[in-house]
Amino acid sequence: MEATAAAATAKPLLHTLTFSRATVTNRVFATVYTCAVLALLYHHALTALNSTTFLSFSLSLTFLFADFVFGFMWSTTQSFRMRPAHRRVFPENLRKLTREEDFPAMDVFICTADPHKEPPVSVVNTALSVMAYDYPAEKLSVYVSDDGGSDLTLFAFVEAAKFGSHWLPFCRRNKVVERCPEAYFGSNYPQSNESKQMKVMYESMKGRVENVVNSGKVTDDYISNEQERQAFNKWTRGFTRHDHPTVIQVLSEVGKDKDITGESMPNLIYVSRQKSRNSPHHFKGGALNALLRVSAVMTNAPIILTLDCDMYSNDPQTPHRVLCYFSDATIRSKVGYIQFPQRFHGLNKNDIYASEFKGLFLINPMGMDGLAGPNYVGTGCFFSRRVFFGGPSSFVSPEVPELRPDHVVKEPIQAQSILAMAHHVADCKYEDQSNWGSKVGFRYGSLVEDYYTGYRLQCEGWRSVFCHPNRPAFLGDVPINLNDVLNQNKRWSVGLLEVAFSKYSPVTFGVRAMGPIMGHCYAHSAFWPIWSIPLTIYAFLPQLALLNGVSIFPKVSDTWFFLYAFLFLGAYAQDCLDFILCEGTFRRWWSDQRMWMLRGVTSYLFGLIEFLTKCLGIATHGFNLTSKVLDGEQSKRYDQGTFEFGVESPMFVPLSTAAIVNLIAFFGGLVRVFRGGDFDGLFVQIFLAGFVVVNCWPIYEAMVLRTDKGRMPTKTTLISTFLAWALYTAASHTPHI
Repeated sequence: MEATAAAATAKPLLHTLTFSRATVTNRVFATVYTCAVLALLYHHALTALNSTTFLSFSLSLTFLFADFVFGFMWSTTQSFRMRPAHRRVFPENLRKLTREEDFPAMDVFICTADPHKEPPVSVVNTALSVMAYDYPAEKLSVYVSDDGGSDLTLFAFVEAAKFGSHWLPFCRRNKVVERCPEAYFGSNYPQSNESKQMKVMYESMKGRVENVVNSGKVTDDYISNEQERQAFNKWTRGFTRHDHPTVIQVLSEVGKDKDITGESMPNLIYVSRQKSRNSPHHFKGGALNALLRVSAVMTNAPIILTLDCDMYSNDPQTPHRVLCYFSDATIRSKVGYIQFPQRFHGLNKNDIYASEFKGLFLINPMGMDGLAGPNYVGTGCFFSRRVFFGGPSSFVSPEVPELRPDHVVKEPIQAQSILAMAHHVADCKYEDQSNWGSKVGFRYGSLVEDYYTGYRLQCEGWRSVFCHPNRPAFLGDVPINLNDVLNQNKRWSVGLLEVAFSKYSPVTFGVRAMGPIMGHCYAHSAFWPIWSIPLTIYAFLPQLALLNGVSIFPKVSDTWFFLYAFLFLGAYAQDCLDFILCEGTFRRWWSDQRMWMLRGVTSYLFGLIEFLTKCLGIATHGFNLTSKVLDGEQSKRYDQGTFEFGVESPMFVPLSTAAIVNLIAFFGGLVRVFRGGDFDGLFVQIFLAGFVVVNCWPIYEAMVLRTDKGRMPTKTTLISTFLAWALYTAASHTPHI
């Protein structure tokens, strides 16, 4: 009887947490593999000490260093496998515990910076998808940060607000799940008179926006009333993307603007913070902090969602999943943010550029979730506003009371006093002599402000949660050519190294603040670019030695050979198993490991070099956007699984040089063996060269076999061939070990 009564009074579950059954196996394997790594380092050290020539000593020392870096980076990957966790949420139980009118308000931040690289139609689709959430409209506000200060983007959102008054009730009435218009009309949607009319309306809106973007200006033909005219009059002759005043335009206001059914529309606010060439703007981090302050003045919702401009909502129930955690009093005081994985639409069958980043966005966050929680990845993340003002027990007060997370906004968002304060906190000099970017808000000091912010917040004591529902909460675009992929990775590399070698380095500050395992989780990402050191060494040195018939690895008959075999097969087998168990395929895993090798001699290497030159004051590169514009021919080649090399890029030179050197070394080694060479001693080097050759097939194809516009540029091929010849010539004149 008592059990029945207890069951009747028990609260419905909102979420559960279970730990992976593979934890013990992972720890045992990590222990064994660590012993093998130490044995390998001992072997290198012993070989170096017993060297009889300077060359053999140098080679042993080089491979000792390379394998030490390999070992360190491998150890950081094991941190994610020490306590992986899985979560489930039960949003259907939320209304049993909380009334909808008691749901907390929510502010959504969407950042864009260039209408020519980030098409406004795409940004509009992202905004409309979250405006259509299954959430009380009066509690939802969408802020669009336009860091490019473009009237083209503002025009797109003027049009979006008009279309939204039809789209939102259409979604509610028809229980539409895909609430991004572009995704909905691109799917097998139900054909009805209403849906056909809605598509015509959407295509009309889309056409108007694209026409304005293509023409480069908003003409009088597109301005329909005096209010719009006043808004676009702010773009005067001296207005540039790098130097302009603050523009805040309320496009839709709760309680004032209604949809076609008479229901209130969510707030939609366009924000372009003040920019000046004489003031640092801190890229996306600065834009987010400006939104944090402007939104505090206007709505000050306790929950904030940050979204990339091309990452649209794919599930209207996502806020309810988030509330399953933020409504739980047992964890609410410690949870700073809820991170959803980045998922992508339009990936080709084999994901040739490994843009899915399954390790970064799925496997590693599940590993961190069993510890203190996943890192912030820049999009698809719901924050508690309180998290930006110091640790759970160490509140850092902002400069004015209107910015406090507990401040209650009592006036309408278009009240004169509200707008005046919003303009004030968006001023480019507002942050001068303040804690913004250091102790308050999103953190400055790295080009990867998302990684750095999440890391610093967790160092302050905040925990996070990884929410991974079966239906992706958000879907985004991926780069469809190799140049964009590598440039994006190079930018990340520079930003990560800025954290790795700062006073907040994860291996020092992070370990002290969060413990050794979480510190190493963050170190894995921070030191990503140093993969380039061992990968570049292994891409050239063994092959050049092979061309000379010089054996630098143990013979197959030597006991040490089995150590090399175990280390190679063990690392690849574990990585492959993790990938496939996380709903991956073998072909996509192969693309993933291939791109890891290619990044090692391209984006990681160039990112490391750029970071070092920046430290020396030689070069200071800024933030470069990855283009979201789709090219028809590129899209076709991408869908076919063909690499796109079409543009000149210095990063293609070491890549194609390594491909040529390995090809020559592989066949040269085989010829040497057929002529009576020492196959037993050269096997490892022939295998390495052959492994690289197999992975470099798209490079050979692009240099020799293709005639389309995406082939390897001729200039790059000629330079790489000359460098390969020079390396071969230099190696052939090097005395044998």
